[in-house]
Amino acid sequence: MSEETDVSELQSPPVGINNINAMIFCAGLGTRFKPWTDKHPKALAIVNGKSLLQRNIEYLQQYNITDVVVNVHHFPGQIIRAIEDNDGWGSNIQISDERDEVLETGGGLLKAQELLSNGNPFLTLNADILTDLNINDLLSYHYEKKSLISFGVTDRRSSRNFLFDDHERLCGWQNNVTGEKRISIQTGPLIQKAYSCVVVFEPNIFELIPQRGKFSLVETYLSLAADHVIAGYDHTGDRFVDVGKPESVAIAEEMFKD
Repeated sequence: MSEETDVSELQSPPVGINNINAMIFCAGLGTRFKPWTDKHPKALAIVNGKSLLQRNIEYLQQYNITDVVVNVHHFPGQIIRAIEDNDGWGSNIQISDERDEVLETGGGLLKAQELLSNGNPFLTLNADILTDLNINDLLSYHYEKKSLISFGVTDRRSSRNFLFDDHERLCGWQNNVTGEKRISIQTGPLIQKAYSCVVVFEPNIFELIPQRGKFSLVETYLSLAADHVIAGYDHTGDRFVDVGKPESVAIAEEMFKD
């Protein structure tokens, strides 16, 4: 019999969310963002006068989230200098150092365990994603669903999609280019949604992750989905842009002018 997340262990929604911390993934090589990433980390690419990292730090500050972990690998010194020169843009930033080996999102999260483990749920974001998804609403959804993991999704077109049942529970994943499909829960018709890379985790996630070394969080989601509630929060209509390629900077600058 599969084991669902123990509801009794889930915390009630906090009065505020000052006890929530976050991690911004900044360690990637940014190969799609060349030539900028030949000499710089993608997290420091500029959108209307502010780096992607600064914009995500300020995004978290809107929800009183000021304790932030940033992982580094590609041109790590540039990221650390930018944080130090700007006093963390007003936030308390700790570095998770992946200089020896970039660990992808799953491995990077696992490496940062000690920096994130304060007994409360926490968030992760990708540095190259800009959105105005309402984090308070995502957290409320997370508690309502009694999820182990909840993440933002939308109806936009994407090369890969997560697959959900009609209760918004994760059941699988598919690559729309290659046709590859992975199903964690066999059920009826599935609903395709695109991943927004803003994620809430329960603190016991570290006890449950089966992977080690270098791996993607997608692998973790799919391996845990059958036995634990992983839910997709649909925020279609919010501003969202994946600043994955140089040409997407113009889109981001039109969308995020502040």
